[in-house]
Amino acid sequence: MVRTYIKKVYAAIEANDLKLATESFHAAQPIIDRMARKGLIHKNKAQRHKSRLSSHIKKMTEKVA
Repeated sequence: MVRTYIKKVYAAIEANDLKLATESFHAAQPIIDRMARKGLIHKNKAQRHKSRLSSHIKKMTEKVA
């Protein structure tokens, strides 16, 4: 489930669709946190995923502006 949400965000980033990327990222954040809380992934790995995704989206916004 986590990988699917992460893949959706990366697919939107690859397509240069800022709106879809941010929507997908906001949908993926609670899922990633929930899986870290349950112990399916390590909390540091969850934070690393969220950090990398947000940095990619931030770079997209800088390109648009």
